Amino acid sequence: MLTRLLLATVLLTLFAPGLLAQEKFDEIRTWTDHTGKFSIEAKLTGFKNGVAFLEKSDGKVIQVEFKKLSNSDKAFVRKYNRQKKSQTKPDHGKSKTNDSDTKTSPTDRGNSKKSWNQWRGPNRDGIATDSGLLKSWETQKPKLLWSATGLGRGMSSVSIANDMIFTLGNRRGVEQLIAVKLSDGSEVWSADVGRGRESNSTPTVDGQRVYAIGRDGDLVCADIESGKIIWQKNFRDDFGGKMMSQWGYSESPLVDGDRLICTPGGERAMIVALDKKTGKTIWSTPMKYGGNRGTDGAGYASVVVSNAAGVKQYVTLVGRGLISVNAKDGKPLWQYEKIANSTANVPTPIVFGDYVFCSSGYNDGGSALLKINGARGRLNVQEVYYKRAGELQNHHGGMIKIGNYVYMGHGHNKGFPMCVDIKSGRPTWQRTRGPGSGSAAVAAADGQLYFRYEDGTMALIEANPKAYKLKGLFRIASVDAKSWPHPVIFDKKLFLRDAGKLHCYDLAADQ
Repeated sequence: MLTRLLLATVLLTLFAPGLLAQEKFDEIRTWTDHTGKFSIEAKLTGFKNGVAFLEKSDGKVIQVEFKKLSNSDKAFVRKYNRQKKSQTKPDHGKSKTNDSDTKTSPTDRGNSKKSWNQWRGPNRDGIATDSGLLKSWETQKPKLLWSATGLGRGMSSVSIANDMIFTLGNRRGVEQLIAVKLSDGSEVWSADVGRGRESNSTPTVDGQRVYAIGRDGDLVCADIESGKIIWQKNFRDDFGGKMMSQWGYSESPLVDGDRLICTPGGERAMIVALDKKTGKTIWSTPMKYGGNRGTDGAGYASVVVSNAAGVKQYVTLVGRGLISVNAKDGKPLWQYEKIANSTANVPTPIVFGDYVFCSSGYNDGGSALLKINGARGRLNVQEVYYKRAGELQNHHGGMIKIGNYVYMGHGHNKGFPMCVDIKSGRPTWQRTRGPGSGSAAVAAADGQLYFRYEDGTMALIEANPKAYKLKGLFRIASVDAKSWPHPVIFDKKLFLRDAGKLHCYDLAADQ
């Protein structure tokens, strides 16, 4: 027993620094106080004498006592401290640092801040860090820079890294992962994924690899430069997977450290963690079918990471509602069925501090704010509020949290602009009609909201919790299908997928 304990201690000492390094401490995140009443968006820049130093996006640094932070934020600070201590240990001259040690390698570029490497961006929150963008489209509209064609059928959005754009589409009956140049949209390579009719998923880029999920559950890992398939799986064949309804797999896989996290939706594998290099299963989450709300199988949302109640967990919306599993071993932590509808559970949840905000469309959907409580890994869900479908719901266009407010298109397939106080669920403003018609897919950047409507209307709305301010709109260059793919903002440009086409617009204020 003593020998095993000593061996475990040695292994932890050797490998813990590398594991800690996977945590992203230099990015802006949501910080919440221990009461849950106050939160800010900031990054941790230091911790000393029981005080955390938090830098906001405007450069202002505020100081918060450790004891006043939420449990998840305390856990984050502890990890930050452990990493800093491991990095400052002296090496007694045993190693030297040269220029090559500090340069960004090609395998790092896909995860850098200069990329939109996955669904809804680096933080999966739909918020771009670009600044210097047009504040109004009333007198000057975004200029169309280029349009690409031949991308195939589907509702896939795009990811961007290494000067390339990645998307999915069905061409000539074959579902393909496609890479085009960022500069002009010309094709670089394509790789066969499966036989899915229309693609819904958005690829995920990690270093020199790109991951994609086809409509029929085909999961591929491909080389970012050549498109060569490195490994592949099928959710149904390999994990007994199942979708909750007819529109096929739509999830975008999550890379977390050395793992790829995705949702086959099977009874023996609702969620799985795979070795991102080999595709080998690390763990799977069994979840018996049946329940009071929704239907069995995977939903249409994508997994997000939460550290609620000090426990790292993966949260997503499946057929039976919102679920959470332990990131360490995949064991179920909690479930919330009330939010589930029986047709299609779509929006990716919003996680912040010890809270989770979720929503779904159709007549039996709605919205809810949950607080996750517990200790020593035993968690429970507290419903802060639940809003019925007619009061507050998002169809599939997504929700944006900025500060203590959530912006979204409200209503099933309506996209009515709405701003909600996330802590109370009360609207601060709402509209009974939108600038366009149908569902609205939403992104945010530089203090503005970008609403893309089903009918091809692109609207700019100020991210102002006090009042609705429409700042202009324009008609997208083509509307070959329902204009549902989520907009992407990167490098002061707006990227809009429309079935087989992709349009790139200039958003810079100094055009």
